[in-house]
Formats: sequence, structure tokens, C-alpha cells
Amino acid sequence: MVNLISFYFIYQNDIMQVKFYPLFIILVWILTFPLPILLLLQYPSWRFWVQFFSTKNQDPLQKNKTVASSSLSLMAPASSPPPICKHDVFPSFHGKDVRTNFLSHVLKELRSKGINSFIDDDMERSKLVGPELTEAIRGSRIAIVLLSRNYASSTWCLNELVEIINCREGFGQKVMPLFYDVDPTDVKKQTGDFGKVFRKTCKGKAKEDIQRWKCALTEVAQITGYHSTNWLTEAKMIEDIATEISNMLNLSAPSSDLDDLVGMESQMARMRPLLQLDSDEVRKMGIWGPPGIGKTTIARSLFNRHSQDFQLSVFIDNIKTKYAIPACSDDYSVKLYLQKQLMSQLTNETFVNISHLGVVKDRLKDKKVLVVLDDADHLVQLEAMAKETSWFGPGSRVIITTQDQRVLKASGINHIHEVNLPSHDEALQMFCMYAFDQSYPKDGFEELACEVMSLVGKLPLGLKVMGSYFRGMSEHYWIEALPRLKTHLDRDGEIARILKFSYDVLNDEDKRLFLHIACFFSGEPVDMVESCLEECFEDVRQGLRVLCEKSLISIEYRDIGMKKLLVQLGRQIMRKESVSEPGKHTFLNDASDIGEVLSDDKASNSNVIGINLEQNEEITSCTSERAFQRLSNLQFLRIHGYGINPLSMNYISRKLKVLICPTFPMSCFPSRFNPEFLVVLRMENSNLEKLWKDIKPLKNLKLMDLSYSFRLKELPDLSTATNLHVLNLTYCSSLVKLPSSIGNAINLRELDLNFCSSLVDLPSSMRNLRKLSNLGLMECSKLEVILDNISLESLENLDLSGCSLLKSNHESSINIQELDPWIGRISNICVLYLMGMKNLVSIPPLPDSILLIDASNCESLERLDWSFRNLCNHLYFPNCFKLNQEARDFIIQSSRYATFPGREVPQCFTYKSYGSFVTVKLNQMPLGKSTKFKACILCADGNEDQLKYLENTSLCCAITSGGNVFIAFNERVIGVMPGHLYTFVVEVETEEVTSTELLFDFDLLNSNSKTCEIKGCGVLQLLEVPLLSFGDDDEDFEPADKEI
Repeated sequence: MVNLISFYFIYQNDIMQVKFYPLFIILVWILTFPLPILLLLQYPSWRFWVQFFSTKNQDPLQKNKTVASSSLSLMAPASSPPPICKHDVFPSFHGKDVRTNFLSHVLKELRSKGINSFIDDDMERSKLVGPELTEAIRGSRIAIVLLSRNYASSTWCLNELVEIINCREGFGQKVMPLFYDVDPTDVKKQTGDFGKVFRKTCKGKAKEDIQRWKCALTEVAQITGYHSTNWLTEAKMIEDIATEISNMLNLSAPSSDLDDLVGMESQMARMRPLLQLDSDEVRKMGIWGPPGIGKTTIARSLFNRHSQDFQLSVFIDNIKTKYAIPACSDDYSVKLYLQKQLMSQLTNETFVNISHLGVVKDRLKDKKVLVVLDDADHLVQLEAMAKETSWFGPGSRVIITTQDQRVLKASGINHIHEVNLPSHDEALQMFCMYAFDQSYPKDGFEELACEVMSLVGKLPLGLKVMGSYFRGMSEHYWIEALPRLKTHLDRDGEIARILKFSYDVLNDEDKRLFLHIACFFSGEPVDMVESCLEECFEDVRQGLRVLCEKSLISIEYRDIGMKKLLVQLGRQIMRKESVSEPGKHTFLNDASDIGEVLSDDKASNSNVIGINLEQNEEITSCTSERAFQRLSNLQFLRIHGYGINPLSMNYISRKLKVLICPTFPMSCFPSRFNPEFLVVLRMENSNLEKLWKDIKPLKNLKLMDLSYSFRLKELPDLSTATNLHVLNLTYCSSLVKLPSSIGNAINLRELDLNFCSSLVDLPSSMRNLRKLSNLGLMECSKLEVILDNISLESLENLDLSGCSLLKSNHESSINIQELDPWIGRISNICVLYLMGMKNLVSIPPLPDSILLIDASNCESLERLDWSFRNLCNHLYFPNCFKLNQEARDFIIQSSRYATFPGREVPQCFTYKSYGSFVTVKLNQMPLGKSTKFKACILCADGNEDQLKYLENTSLCCAITSGGNVFIAFNERVIGVMPGHLYTFVVEVETEEVTSTELLFDFDLLNSNSKTCEIKGCGVLQLLEVPLLSFGDDDEDFEPADKEI
């Protein structure tokens, strides 16, 4: 008997397919007579048994569990783990009431926001919620229940609702009720017209079913939702519904950035009442706490979660350091500068002109913006960037992180989130993630982990540093280290005690490297640090690796980062070398110490190797003319030009390796200045007209930055600069020519001449620069000749934007019409900028290495005399209205993404239509593992105001296959322009295709509420052939009957 019952349970799915399964049940009944009697006594309802036998897709782990009845549940998922979500939204609705009107608009609005909804158009309806629909409900992150007048007339809808409430209670599924022309009270109590319909449905139904339906209706009516009578228009209601669903998805969306960050959800929950994101009020909020507690991390998490809900958003990090307030500056100038930085980052514009302090308000007063100002330490910073809430549009939010609560109070910010230390359990998890790469201690380390964690004091930075230190260490090592941890830390403060231990455990070499970085090199590029310190340390790279492993530094984007607490620790350690005699320090960072040393030309200060005066610091005492004469071992100097006596440069040490001196006041270095050992020379915004007269030894120089030195007229002889890697001359607008000796800089990688508006030509010796990879010539408006017969074999990025006078050596034309053919011989070039070359007629053949070409506003461009064997990533040709047909076909054929003028969807697109969507039939063409399509949209013409670039726009392509909707393409567009074509590649995975037709739906989603109508669209499947042919006779590209 037992075997027979087991046989039944194993094969119940197949048995349900048999028409005569009652006979099988009778047979089982006869053979197992006692069992059915007991079961019927327990479960007398025949509907229970139908439900029992219909669960063919039930989780195998649940099949052996007893099925218990409930006043609410059809099943019992409370013990089940949350399912894997396949859809964002599951809509439950009565089709005849809302499918073709209200619901269709809701789904379209959701689709425009990239929200994937389950659609059951092709599903056969029955009285019971089948396994496919149950799976769809459980596999959706949010269920919206659209309660209309006839919703309760359908047992299908009522059973759906029971399953939805079941999922809400079982594993926390989000539910949003929409009351469409019905009163929530009528739904809750089953009264009114809604109640009449419900009572009619209940006739002849089992009491258990009726009770479950009533409980579900009562439950859903008590959930906060949307009532149609509260909105003047359906359009506004639908917009608000879509926004709310988007916010719900954002709050519930898992973030890979936060996978290992313990306690972040609790921080977000505590901030929600302060943020009031649903309110149209403009609100400022502060995030306040001590260093190292995680303020920046919390703010970054908040920004990542919500930035997409605002028209404009910006995260300005490390304001205290990057935008420090110079002591000698007037407030008005500082505020203008800070507002310029804010607007530049908000609008992604490099050059922003801020002429008065009302510009921010004028630009942002009607825009919903999110501004995060990280680590503000001065009231002027907040007054410049976010003084008044009236500066920003409704719904805007300004978040400020700071260590100083007084800054928030002085700025009138009363909504303050104080970041507290994590709980014991959270702190233990944080520590274990760094120490063991798991959220709990390894076997045998439980007590040790708790003991170390208690000494650290639950400070997140300390947990990270200490956890990283003990990572991979044996139990014996932990036991030996603990006594030292208790006795060798600074007892003056908890934070210092934590961090000091991490320093103490380093060997002498690594300690010195740590102090060098803390006192001078934090934030600098790795290669610069290695070059400057290679003679000071046995193995700089290995030392950096050790400091990274101990979480004392981080390396991001090739820059060395160090937490501010660790920087402070290092500088405090350095200052304790001799508190009363700063001249005996190795590094000087304190302004008063620096002033004392530089004003004394008598005392010997040979111990000092580095001086680092922060941008917001000022030397109060007068600098002596012979201030540097006593600093015979000075190697690293960062100081402001207005903080030193210019004549003191006569006596600066010849051992100097790094000289960083913005706003240098002199027109020329003193004749005695010796740069023999100089590795880095940065003199931004200087008054230099020339550096020096004679030839100087520059064999160690690797970086020279003279950007924004508007008076610079000539460069020094570079014959000995054979190791120079970077030369930055941006905005050296008085520079007429480069020295011919630049050809000796054979290791030069980057040459930035952007906005050198007086530069006429480049020396022919540049043919020797075979390692040059980046050449910027933007807006070199007087540049007439670049080079002829030259091979720049390593060049990858070339910017010729605005070089309107360019010509070949053999040309006499003033305005360039054709680029010199030498460009085509730059075999490794990846990026070519040609914006604004208004007389350019043709572009010569280019190598296959090209990934991006931007020829925006080349108004005379007609021909593209080149071809590619591979698809080029991006081709931009906006406002190139004279492009011939051959060039346009080539752009479509050769790019993954392209922009160019057009008035109709090209003939090569097999499926075309007016408007923003088109249907593609797949039964004519086989699908492999995935299929690529070339898609095209045509933006409608606009008036002069609309011809401006539309900012912050995303081009989205949603594809519907059967009941599934998925986003196949969603990319930010550099600029959307009316009267232009946008072509791009869309790849569709076969597993996402469930029908023989694909509906492509295109949208231009703009956060500034500007719109650009899609006039037409087209789709073409890309076949696996080497090159696409766009000829009229090609069978693969048969044009559609309907033309645009």
C-alpha cells in the first residue's frame, strides 16, 4: 500500500493529464481503504482535493509536507523561501473593466520607466489560479490590485487576490491597491454595487472559498493605495502610480555595491522620515557623525538608490579638501567658484560661466534635483551651493555630510541624521567580513573575534582596518597580538587607539611609506608616487600592496586614497617627533609649523624632506628670502605662490623631486633654480612667461603641468626631458609654438594643448613621439598645420575640435576641407574628435582601431572615404546635413550606435512604422542563442527652441514577447536632436523570446520634462555575415511595404 501511494505522488503530474483520473483514484481507494476514510474525515471539501491535485508545479520540498487549510491561504508559503523574481509588477484586474483603457496606460507608463510587468493575454482562464499564474504572482516584486466595479464578479480575480495576500504575509511581497471607481469601504465590507457583484459571485460556492475571498478583500482594502476620486485626471494618477512603483522597486532592489555592507538598510530606514521623498517640499538634510563612522558611504548608498528619481543629481565628494576656502579670498569670489563647480557637475558641462550668485536659482528653480555635498566643513560652502530651498524645484533634496554639527545648524538645517555606531551583532558581522570573508567567525575564533572587536570600539573604519590586519593570520598569532593591542594604542581617544595599532604592526619600511603618503602623497597617482619614492624605498610597489592589504590605503582609478582619520594619524605621529622644534620634523603639514620654519633663516632644518601646505591654509608669518637655504634636504614641496617670498626660490634645494606651486607669482624661475632631480613640476594658474633661460637638466622629469598659465609664451628646452610622460598646457593662450626639442621627449604619453588659442603649428620633430597616446588640440583656433608624412603609431585619442584653420603642408586654403591622410596611418587610434570643423568636406580612410568619432556640427561634411572590417562603437554626426547617401548608409552599416540627420527611416530596415513601436515577425528567420537587431528611431522636427540638445535623456527599447516585457536597450544619449536618426544594436537572448513576434517599443525618457516625439522607427535583424549590404538588390534587406 505504501509503495502504491508513493507511486501516486511521484507521478501525479502525469496523471493529471489523463482524462480518466477518477478511475485511478477509485482504484487507489479500494486498495488503500483506511487511508481515504481518515483523509475525508479531516478534509471533507471536494474543492480541497481539486486544489491538492492541481499543484503540479509545487516545490518538491513542499510535497512531503502536510497541506493545512487556512481561513485565508490557498497554500502555505510562509515556510517557503522568497521566490526568485522574474517580473517587477504583477497586475490583478478585471479585463472588461480596465484592460483596454486605464490599465493599458498604466502599463505603458511603467514600461517607460523600465518596469517589467507580467501580462496574461495568452493564458487560458479558469476558475482556479493555476500553477503558471501562481508562479507569476510569487515571482513578482510588487502586485498591483486594480479593484474595479466588476472585479468581484470573477472567481479568477478573487483567487488571484487570495494568493497575492498570501504572498504578502508569507514573504513580504509589496502590494499596491488601486481603487478605480469603487469605494475602499465597499471593498472592505463588501457593500454597495461592489458588494452586490460579490454576493452574486458567491452563490453556490463553498463557505471556505467565500471566507477566504472576504478576508482577502478586507485585507487589501486596508492597505494604503490610490483612489481614483482623489485625482482630477487619470493622467496625473497614472504618473503618480508609476512613480510610486518605481520608488518601491528602488527601495527593494538589491544593490551589488551594498552586498557586504552590514546595517545599511537600517540606516536607510532611519533616514526615510527625515527625507520625506514623497513630499514636494524642498528639504535639506544633514548626515552627522565622527570621522570613520561611514557618513560618506551612507550618503553614497542613498544617492545610488534615488538619483534616478530626480531630473538632475550630483554627488560632490570631499568638499573640505577639493574646494577648500583660501584664507585670503573674499566670500563672493569663493561662492562664485563653488557655484561654478556645482553647475558644472550637475549639467555635465566642462565650462560654465557664473557671472553672479543668482545663476543657480535661475537655472534650478523649476528642476527636481538631488545634491549631495560630502564632508563640508565651512558655512560658505553651503551658502554657495545650497543656501536657500527656493533655489531648487519642488521635490528637491540636498544632503550634507559633515563632522561639525555647527555647520548644519548655522545653515538652518534641522533635519539631521546622526550616524551611530553599529550594534554588537552588526559590528561583529562587519569585522568578520574583513577578517574571515564571511559574516560570522571561523571555528575556534569566536572569542578572539569578539575580544578584538570590543577593543576596536565598533567604529566601522576600525573594524575594517583591524579585520584586514588579522585576515589570514593563525589563531596563535591572534593570541600573541591581543596583549599588545591592549597596551600599545594611544589611550587619548578611541579612534586614535584603533588606528595607531594598525600602524604599529607595520615594519619600519612600511611605516615610513605610510607616513610619506599621509603627509604628502594621499590622492596622488600611483605611478607618480612610485617614481618619486623609488630611490627612497627598496620596493615601493610591494609596500603599497602591503598598505592596501592592511586597509591603510586604497587604490581607485590609479590614485592612492587614504581615509582622513589615517591621514590625521600619520601627521600626528610625524609631529610628535619634536613638538617644540618643527625644524626637526621629516614632514611639515601644519601651517604654523611651516610659517615658523620658513621665517627662520638661521636654524638648521636639514631633517625636513617635505612641506605640504593645504589649499585652505595660510602662512601668517613673513617668509624669509633665504627660507629654503637651510632646508638642504627638501625633496617634496606643495605650497601656494602667494605664501612664499619669490626670491626664496633662488635657494631651494637641488634635491627637490616634487614642486607643486599653483599661482606662482614670478614670470620666470630664478637663474639658480636647479631642476636636476625634479620628477613632478605643477605650476597651474601661474604668472610664468617662461620657466628659465638656459638649458636645464630634466632627465628625471615625468610630469609638467603648466595649465591655465595664461601668460606663458615659451617652453624651455626639452632636449634632456627624455623621460617626460605628461605635458599639460591647457589654456596656455599666449603660447605660440612648441620648441623643436620636444622631439627628444621620446617617452611622452600625453600632450594636452587644448585651448592654446595662439598656437600656429607643431614642430616636425613630433614624428619622434612614438609613444604618444593622447593628443588634445581642442580649440587651437590658429593652428594651421599639424604634421605631414608622420607616423604616430601609439596615438589612441586625438581631439581636433574647433581647429577650423587646419590644412596640409601642401595646401594653401585657409579653412580646412579635408583632413591630412596621415591620420589614417595612426594605426592604434581609438577616439577622434572633429567637432565644429565647419568647412570639413570629407574624412580620409581611418584604421580599424577606431572606436569613436565625433564630428558634431561639421556642417560642410559630405563624404566618408573609409571602411571598417569591424563595427565601430560610436559615430556621432549631428548637424552634418550635407552627408551624401553613401555616407549615411555607411554610418548605419559600420556602427553599434550612431547619430546623424535624417527625414525618414532608411529603406534597409525591413520592419518600419510610424510612431514609436514596430512588430517584427520571427517565423521568417531562425533564432540562435541570441539575435542582434539594428534598430532606428527618427526624431520629429522641432522649432528653434527645440533644436537645442535635450539633456539627461535616455533612449529605451522595450520588447514584448508573448506576455513578457523586457528592456533590451537603455542608454543615456549625449544629445537628442529633432530631425535626426539614431541607430543602435539591440541584442535579444533566445530564452526571453516566448512567441513568434517581437513588439519593439521605443521611448526617449527625459528627466527635464522636455520631450522629443519619435516620428518613426525601424528594425532589421543582423545576420552573421562579415559585412551588411545596403544595396537595393540585397534580399536580406527587403524594404517594408509601408514607407515613412
